[in-house]
Amino acid sequence: MKRARVAYGGAIHEATPHPQGLRLADGRIVAEDAVVWLAPFEVGTIIALGLNYADHAKELSFGKQEEPLVFLKSAGAVIGHRGQTRRPKDATFMHYECELAVVIGAPGKQIGKADAMRHVAGYTVANDYAIRDYLENWYRPNARVKNRDGATVLGPWFVDAAEIGTPVHLSLRTLVNGQQTQSGNTRDLVHDIPSLIEYLSGFMTLNPGDVILTGTPEGVVNVNVGDEVVTEIEAIGCLVNTIVDDATFGR
Repeated sequence: MKRARVAYGGAIHEATPHPQGLRLADGRIVAEDAVVWLAPFEVGTIIALGLNYADHAKELSFGKQEEPLVFLKSAGAVIGHRGQTRRPKDATFMHYECELAVVIGAPGKQIGKADAMRHVAGYTVANDYAIRDYLENWYRPNARVKNRDGATVLGPWFVDAAEIGTPVHLSLRTLVNGQQTQSGNTRDLVHDIPSLIEYLSGFMTLNPGDVILTGTPEGVVNVNVGDEVVTEIEAIGCLVNTIVDDATFGR
């Protein structure tokens, strides 16, 4: 079942899809635009992968990464479905990244690949923005690029792992103002989900609510103020986000 977390009427509710919008846990039916969408689970540590699709690495003039390129993000970077992401006025190249987000459900360390999927609770869609102007270099993303407030969009739904099954081969795509600009499939991950869990748990304990952003395929393009960006993953959902200017945030 697909589940969301929303703010409505001064409280946070779990919600599920309904033909007229959303059904809150208390049974009330509300319109999708009557709520504030939150990340669909309580977010722990955000573990993000760079260059984890060979075509995207080639797009940025990099070869295959023999070891995963990993960086961490704080929960403060996260916003939900239908949220707004700020494009700074000095940015010349800001782009989306449609990614499958893997949510950890059972704690573990030193997890072998054969057992890795038992630690996955489910999945959601991520759109992880980057501003290329701010990179210290093109190989190691820095905090100003990848840990920006409001630049990591998660949602709208959390989908149980059992509904997706294994292997996790899902198509994904991005549309900017209704035009498709990116497409791919998670079967093309350089480092697949079991490999990532084995690698990460080899040096850090994975806990419930931790989320692994598995990387994005080729097709990233610059986005501008006013653009509506939709990142979509098969069987999980469509995540909608809007780019806004500094003035919207009083900057």
